[in-house]
Formats: sequence, C-alpha cells, structure tokens
Amino acid sequence: MASTLDLTLLYLFAAVVGVVLCRLVKLPPMLGYLAVGVVIGPNALALAKDSAGVSYLAEFGVVFLMFVIGLEFNLPKLKSMKSLVFGLGLSQVGLTMLATLTGHVALSMALAWLGVEGGLLGWGLSWQSALALGGALAMSSTAIVVKLMAERLELETEHGRRVMGVLLFQDLAVVPLLVLIPSLGDSASELTLTLGMAALKAAGLLAVLLAGGQKVMHWWLDLVARRKSEELFMLNLLLVTLGLAWLTEHFGLSLALGAFVAGMLIAETEYKHQVETDIRPFHDVLLGLFFITIGMKLDWHSLVDQWALVLLLASAPVLFKLGLVTGLARLFGAPTGVALRTGLYLAQAGEFGFVLLNLASEQKLIPHHVQSPLLASMVLSMLATPFIIHYSNWIVMKVSSTDWLMQSLAMTKIASKAINTEKHVVICGYGRSGQNLARLLEQERIPYMALDLDPDRVRQAAAAGQNVVFGDATRLQSLVAAGLTRAAAVVVTYPDTPTARKVLHHVREHAPHVPVAVRTIDDMALDDLQAAGASVVVPEAIEGSLMLASQTLALVGVPIRRVIRLVQDQRVARYGLLRGYFHGADDDSVDELELQRLQSITIEHSSVCVGQTLDASLDQRDVGVTVVSVRRAHGAVLSPAPSLRLEAGDTLVLSGRPQDLARAESLLLKG
Repeated sequence: MASTLDLTLLYLFAAVVGVVLCRLVKLPPMLGYLAVGVVIGPNALALAKDSAGVSYLAEFGVVFLMFVIGLEFNLPKLKSMKSLVFGLGLSQVGLTMLATLTGHVALSMALAWLGVEGGLLGWGLSWQSALALGGALAMSSTAIVVKLMAERLELETEHGRRVMGVLLFQDLAVVPLLVLIPSLGDSASELTLTLGMAALKAAGLLAVLLAGGQKVMHWWLDLVARRKSEELFMLNLLLVTLGLAWLTEHFGLSLALGAFVAGMLIAETEYKHQVETDIRPFHDVLLGLFFITIGMKLDWHSLVDQWALVLLLASAPVLFKLGLVTGLARLFGAPTGVALRTGLYLAQAGEFGFVLLNLASEQKLIPHHVQSPLLASMVLSMLATPFIIHYSNWIVMKVSSTDWLMQSLAMTKIASKAINTEKHVVICGYGRSGQNLARLLEQERIPYMALDLDPDRVRQAAAAGQNVVFGDATRLQSLVAAGLTRAAAVVVTYPDTPTARKVLHHVREHAPHVPVAVRTIDDMALDDLQAAGASVVVPEAIEGSLMLASQTLALVGVPIRRVIRLVQDQRVARYGLLRGYFHGADDDSVDELELQRLQSITIEHSSVCVGQTLDASLDQRDVGVTVVSVRRAHGAVLSPAPSLRLEAGDTLVLSGRPQDLARAESLLLKG
C-alpha cells in the first residue's frame, strides 16, 4: 500500500511531466494535468487512487481560483463593462442552461410518446441533472482564452472586450451555481426552502462583509504590513482566505464563496498586486492537483467503446455555443465578423465546467457512465481551442464578407490619415511610452502616426487632436496603411519581444530602409532583436541603470560634461559593459543559462596564467567571454589590453554566459 509520501511524489512527478510536455507542444498546462491524471488514475495504470485526502486538498485549488477571480472583480471594472457582462454574459449562461433543460424536457416527452423510458440523450437523467449539466456546459475556459488573447494582443479589440465580458459573468455565475447544484437533489418544496435560506444567508453574510469588511480588511492588512515580515504577510493571507471560506461553509454555503468574498475585499486595497504575486504559487499548484484528480475520474475504456458519442458530445456543445454566442453578440450590436470571432473564442468547455460537473457527480446527479464521456468531450473541446483561435481570422474571412469590408474600411481610415504624411514616425502602441514619444516629436515638429488596440484610449486621444488610430501593428496591412514605406522610423513602444519580432519581420520584408527602435525590459533578447533587423534596442533595465549612474556621478561632484560623455560612451558601445550582472541568490531569470553575467576571478600564486599575457592565457573569442576590466592587488584598474601580463592577486571581471565563464575560469586557474 502506497504511503502518503509515495502518493505526493507521484503527483508531483506526474504534474512536472505533464506540464513539460504541454510546454513543448505549446498547449496550456491545464491539459497536461488532465492527461497525467488519466494516465496514473485507477482506470489506466492505477498508480494512484482518488483518495478523500487528495480530493479535499485539491478542493483548495478551486478555493484559490475563486479568490483570484475575486481579486479581479471590482466595481469600476464591472461598471465599465456592464452591458457586456450583464447583457451578453447573462444571456449566454442563461440561454445555455435553458436550452439544455428544454432539450431534456422535449426529448423526455418524445421518448415517452414513443413508449421509451429515458431522459437527456436517453441516459435517464432528471431535469435537475439537465440543469446542472447546462451550468457546466455554459462555462468557457478563462485560463486558455485569456492567455491566447494576451499573446495575440487581442484583449482590447472589439471581440476581445466581448469575450472578457462573457468570461467575467461566467466566473461570477459559478458562485450561485455552487450553491444551487447541491440543492437540486432535494424535493421541490425542500429545494425552494433550501435555495431561499441560502439566498438569505448569502445576502446577510455579504451585506455584513461588504458593508464593514473593506475598512476592517484595509486596517488589518495595514497592521500586518507594518511588521515588514513577508512570512507574516503570507500567513495572514492564507488565514484570511481560508478563514472566510470556513465561515461561509459553516453558514451552509460553499468554501469558494468565502474565498471569492475575500478576494473582493482585498481588491479594494492597495495590497492587491502584492497579494496576487504571493498567492500565485498556491493557486497554480493546488489547481493543478485539482485537474489531476479530475483526469483520474476519466475512464478511457468507456471512451473506446463510446468514441462516436464522445465526438458528438465534443462537437455539438461547441457548435451550439458558437451559434448562440455569435447570435447574441449580433443582437447586442456587434458586426458579423466581431460576433463570429466572439463565438469562436467562447465555444469550448471551461475549467469551472469541470468543477460543476464534479460537484454534480458527488451529488449523484450525474452517473459515472455519463461522467466519463462528458469529461472526455470537454477535454477534447479545450484541446481544439488553440487551433480554433489560431485559424479564427481565416474562418471569419471565409464566412463573413462584411468582415473583410470592415477591415478594409479600418485600413482606409488609417491610410486616409497618413496619405499626406511622409518622413514621419510610426508609433506601435500608444501607452505611456508612446504618448511621451509623441509629445517630444510634436515639440520638434516631426509628424507621427500611432497605432493602438485600446478603443477607449484611441477615442480619447483622437478627440484631443492627437494622430492616433485603432490598428494592430503586428499586421502588415496596418503598417502599410500607416505609411510604412514613406516613414522615417518605426518605434515599438511596448516591451513584448514576440510582437516586436513580428513588426521587425514586416518592416524588413517590405521597407528595409526604415530604421526600427524597439523597447525591451532587459538585454536578454538584444542580440536576437538586432539580428531580426532592429536598428536600436533600448532595454529599460540598462537605460534605468545608466540614468541612476549619471545622477549619482553628478551628485558626488563629477562634472556634468564628463557624466554625459561616460553615458554616451556606454550607449555607443551598445551597452557593452552593462550587458551582464553579478549573479546573486535572489536573482530570478526565465533562462539563466542564456543570460549574460559578470563574474570576478582572482588570480592565485598557483594559477598557471601568472606571468602570461592576457591574450596568451585566454582566447576571449574562442571561449565566448569578454574581459571587462583588470584590477591589480593594490587597487589600480587597468584596461584589459591583450599584451597585459597577469600577476598574482589580479582580479579579472569577465562577461559571458554561465557555462562560458566556468570554462574561462578553469583555463585561467588550471590551464
């Protein structure tokens, strides 16, 4: 019999393998958790069982997921999107549940008329089961869709705003559904009484928590933060989240509702962003464990026997939600192309669908032989989501001729503004950096054309007389319409390297004579961007360090002319001496093996390089490092000339990748 440690190691190993494989094929980690759950579960290799302890621990994944949703839920955001959230979102969830329930009733009546006993799809499900199933099928995957839209820079597009509005309402709808589904097993009179009591309890508890809870929460977090202890702040965060979850559970409600309220209360304080950072590890790990337990419930034997049914269940809800969301989006005023894109992005199943389906199964509303094909169909629809979104533009262009016309009109609008402009600067992104650049260009009477995907920002800036239009800078059509071939320069103002590469590709292919300036966070992608065609790459971290150094030098009395010359020398050398850093234990890099570092190596008396020239001791080009400086034992700093003879006590500062630095150190000290 496996011990608790054995099971823990098995789950961790399975989770790591699943996430690594998904990353390799560029799929969301959630699908990896589901897949390894199937493999190690009792219906496959039977390496682990869905024990009560593991299921209870996995339930906390849902708790922290609802907490994060609560953090994102704030009244100003809700107010700005109320027509999308409570119009389009409410209609989508409500009509999906109603359609499922109506379909069940119609099918049951037809089967009864034919003298056949049965329910939804002939499974003998009750109307309560159909209602719970409708709630699960109404959900879409927030995690997958938001990630893909962020990568495609579509969060602020017309269809992106509609998708986010629907997803936000779906997340909110989970709260009452978590209360409703456990009550569906009661009789009609008991159900009414239970729901009424639950509504009264929820209203009373929420009124108390929201009325005075925000002030108390702010006071308490402020009190804890003043202790200046990260451990205390984290312990307090767990206490607040789990404490409110415990409180709502003891009021006869769900754990998730309390966590949601905790997130709402913290969202109104200045500690919101710190809390989001601190809670992320717990949220990700426990939610991953939850999806592993969901995968363990999947019986692949039934899938082999019922493959046609699984494909039907995977395709029918997707097509239904596609048609429903598209129709509703058109009804709420979206153009055909925007409506169709919204439907394509929301057609799949979602992570909360698994939560609701699992809850319905625990309440005996969904039998096991029904749960397996439903789970499989939901997984398949989620697997298809990246491909559907990737080809969404092609699908829309094929189906909707008006979308092509709308895009042509948008390009015409951009071109009409840029038609009489030449030797101008095309600004990709009109955030703070883009706006600051535009102001400086205006002062120098240099024309510009800015492209941005935030309709509110574009509308306000255009109303103020600034030359900005709605357009996607990663699309060649937008750049050409903005006068790319006539431009004096192109500037990518947002620090997103994949997007910058797309812009650089278009410029290099169609206007190679136009210089491009690119903004980045650090210097990790500097060489790649320059190789892709960037004329200037401005890493914020390095530029910030230059400004800090220049101000410090000025403060300590270095003449301002010399300060300016030193900074300019660094820029001319393309940040040569700054493109590395001394590595410390608190550094956190996404790719430590590729990042340039600085390393100090002190020459000992026994080192083989003593008495040799620098060039003879170390072939810098062959090893892959650069000698930045040489400091003598008495403190003098010398220029690293190739003919410089090394002495015992010298300290060499080398720049390079970790593996190259290790090789250089070995050559200098051991030969």
